[in-house]
Amino acid sequence: MPTLTAPDGTELAYHALGDGTGNPVVCLPGGPMRDSAYLGDLGGLPTRRRLIVADQRGAGLSATPEDPGSYRCDRLVADVEALREHLGLDRMDLLAHSAAANLAVRYVERYPHRVGRLALITPGTDAVGLAVTGEDRREVGRLRTGEPWFTAASAAFEAIDAGEATDDDWVSIAPFLYGRWDETARTHRAAEEVQWNAAAAEVFGSEGAFDPGATRAAIATLDTPILVLAGEYDLASPPQVLARFAELFPRAEFVVQSGAGHYPWLDDAEGFVSTTVKFLN
Repeated sequence: MPTLTAPDGTELAYHALGDGTGNPVVCLPGGPMRDSAYLGDLGGLPTRRRLIVADQRGAGLSATPEDPGSYRCDRLVADVEALREHLGLDRMDLLAHSAAANLAVRYVERYPHRVGRLALITPGTDAVGLAVTGEDRREVGRLRTGEPWFTAASAAFEAIDAGEATDDDWVSIAPFLYGRWDETARTHRAAEEVQWNAAAAEVFGSEGAFDPGATRAAIATLDTPILVLAGEYDLASPPQVLARFAELFPRAEFVVQSGAGHYPWLDDAEGFVSTTVKFLN
C-alpha cells in the first residue's frame, strides 16, 4: 500500500486504481473520517480515469495522529497538499464525496492554482455556511411515499430531527440515503458500522473548522470548473440545497442524477461514470 508522510509526521495511505493514462483524479472520501473502502470503485470510474483514493488520517489504512485536533477540516487541507506534492502533480483534478466536499472547498480556497477541475458528489455544504433544514429533507423524503419502508423511515427521521433519536432510528432511516433499498444498499449500509472513526468525525467540523464568509469570498472569484452532482432522492444533501450551493461558484455545472441517493454510483453506475468523466475530461 503506497503511503506518504504528512507535515506533522502522520503516515497517510492511499489507493491507486485503474490503468488509464494522464494525470489521476485524486478522490477524498466523506463520512466524515470514513474508510475509503465505502467508495468501492465508484461505479467503474477507474476504467475511464486513474484514481488516487486517499485514506484520511485516523481512517482506513492511515495512521492515527498524535494530535486529535488535526482531524479538524481546515487542518486536513495540509494532508491534501502533501498528497499532491507526493504525487508530483502541478495541478490535480479533485473529486470529493459528501462531507469531504467541505475539505475540497477549503483546499481550493487556499490553493486555487493547484486544482484543474473539482467534482463535488452529493456534497456537504457546512464550509460555505449553507444549512440544510428539516423541511428541505422532508421535501425530498416525500418523493418516497410509495416505498414499503417509508412509514418506519419517516418516523425515524422525525425522531432524529426532534433530537430524540435512538440507535434503531439511525438504522431505520438508512433507506432514505439510497435510490434503491436492495441487497447492494443493505450490504453497503451494514459495512458503515466498522468504517467510521466517530471520535475523529466529531472533531472534523468543530469550532474553527469553517469560516463561511472567507470561503464564500474566495470561491466567488474562482476560475476552476466545478461539478456539483446531486441525487434526486438524497435526504442527506437535498438537490434544492445543492442548487443554491452551485450558484456560489462562477463556473459550476449542476446535475441531478435521476433516481439516485447519497451514493449515486450504486444506483446507476453507468450514468454516474458518464456524467463524471464527461466533466473531468
